[in-house]
Amino acid sequence: MAATIRRIAVNTGGGDAPGLNAVIRAVALAGARRGWEVFGIRHGYLGLFQEDGLIRLDVDRVEGITNTGGTILGANNRGNPFRLVTEQGVIEDGSARLVDRFSELGFDALIAIGGDGSLSIVKQLYDRYQFPVVGVPKTIDNDLDATEYTFGFDTAVSTATDALDKLQPTAQSHDRVMVVEVMGRYAGWIGLHAGIAGAADVILLPEIPFSMEAVSQKIMEREAGGRHYSIVVVAEGAAPLGGQVLGKEQETGRNVLLGGIAEQVAAGITAHTGKETRHLVLGHLQRGGQPTAFDRLLSLRFGAAAVRLIAAGDFGKMVALTDHGIRAVSLEEATNRMRRVPLDSDVLQTARDLGICLGD
Repeated sequence: MAATIRRIAVNTGGGDAPGLNAVIRAVALAGARRGWEVFGIRHGYLGLFQEDGLIRLDVDRVEGITNTGGTILGANNRGNPFRLVTEQGVIEDGSARLVDRFSELGFDALIAIGGDGSLSIVKQLYDRYQFPVVGVPKTIDNDLDATEYTFGFDTAVSTATDALDKLQPTAQSHDRVMVVEVMGRYAGWIGLHAGIAGAADVILLPEIPFSMEAVSQKIMEREAGGRHYSIVVVAEGAAPLGGQVLGKEQETGRNVLLGGIAEQVAAGITAHTGKETRHLVLGHLQRGGQPTAFDRLLSLRFGAAAVRLIAAGDFGKMVALTDHGIRAVSLEEATNRMRRVPLDSDVLQTARDLGICLGD
């Protein structure tokens, strides 16, 4: 049954990703065409409780933002309403207060743009309060199983590939091995796609525990063939056989901040081969820059589709891309399984056929 909608809100949770502003623009324009008031909530959910925490997203406000990176609303990965940290350092459940505040402000529905963590939060809100929400998938890791692609992934791959293109001639000039760390906590989609496109010689992924002996053997085979340089791509969540991912606890004690695997791999290569090796962490470069045409179009499609779901009163869903176009999936389906690189993937097999070492 179609809902009576007059005023909606949109927010962006978790990390930023190229294409966020395009989603916001699509929501604003599609909502305006229906005569709705559209507001953006700053910094996740925190803006609901701040004096200047809401932005009126009229047509003029979203003009010219489709091709811009970041998010005009700001992002926040510490605003879980079910685990709010008070000034005294106590964790409390503030979800009921959030729902009440949302209603007090006159909002009829929320479009929540986020990754697995943010979408898990809105699923809890929907399950507990029947909160009127529609999700839009956002993660450069492309690790949500219910959608073929998430926006931001294509841009991140393009950024990483461009970095590999630039590193190749300097590696060749100095007869060095270059180890490049890319994002990918549990899923190696960025590393795999960028590594193949950027002509890497070794790609190390979270899905395949690696052996330093196998990596070093590949580099020495190239050396014996007269190719005295190599490019190694390693996802931040990759781990050696029998080892663990590298990282450290953040101040909250709830999450592990990954990093350091490129340095470890570089040291291992030098120890095994004697080759001069350098490591580089791309880090947040992968989140920045203008979104690619693919990500812009996908973001606009997701935003418009989310508005259509709200107009139909179809809440508790996430928009997803499939072979047959954009469809709605339940938040349960959207968050119940991570999309990792299948070991029988044709992309993975392509890497093997090209002679790329995967560390196994």
